[in-house]
Amino acid sequence: MAASRGILMLRDMKVAFPYQFSSGGRWYSSKSPSLKGKSTSSQNWIKRQLSDPYVKKARTENYRCRSAFKLLEMDEKHRLLQPGSVVIDCGAAPGSWTQVAVDKVCSANQEHEASKAKGLVIGIDLEHMVPVEGAYILHQSDFTSQNTQQKILNILSGRQVDVVLSDMAPRATGQKALDHEQIINLCFTVLIFGRNVLRPGGHLVCKLWQGSDQPKLEHAMSTMFKKVKVAKPDSSRSESAEVFLVGKNFLEQKK
Repeated sequence: MAASRGILMLRDMKVAFPYQFSSGGRWYSSKSPSLKGKSTSSQNWIKRQLSDPYVKKARTENYRCRSAFKLLEMDEKHRLLQPGSVVIDCGAAPGSWTQVAVDKVCSANQEHEASKAKGLVIGIDLEHMVPVEGAYILHQSDFTSQNTQQKILNILSGRQVDVVLSDMAPRATGQKALDHEQIINLCFTVLIFGRNVLRPGGHLVCKLWQGSDQPKLEHAMSTMFKKVKVAKPDSSRSESAEVFLVGKNFLEQKK
């Protein structure tokens, strides 16, 4: 996947960092991939995918990848997504979280859901992303850029946001400390944007890889939300350092 590199200055929190993004997800094909000519690591990955019950379930339920179940689990526990909600999905490709959000907030507004409030879902990713019915998609767009954030604000047209979701991740370098630092900085970009667009009582979810700076992020979120919880959905692989921070009930901020 293509990656973008640069320096972003976060004026509010005085953070400067190099960034490069990948969607962190795959849109699974219904066809079984061939192992012929693949490296050992690729063969192991394919075998794991073929035996993964969440991959199979994603195909059955028409989700673009298994990560849909991570959001579904967190939503079931924390009651994040409601009909009529306004949702921003950062790092949306290939689109499974966007699919879940569209369904939960009724932004496609199907006839059988006409009695429910119609929501709004905006999905953003640096990678190419196939459209999701019922969502605005800003693909090949850098969420950290002012230009992209202004496009989001234009779509919102003054509406406050109920839920900000982030499944963004930097392209892993294999150096755990560096990867952790980069994803923490990504989380702070989401947090800053969320502070400016969330309604009081709104929620925020961000993915991170566990490491030494996690307490710093948790503390920052605790000043903005009534409750902050660490989530490790069952569908998140046990060997992965991936966890999610869930900020519940956004507190009105002093101007």
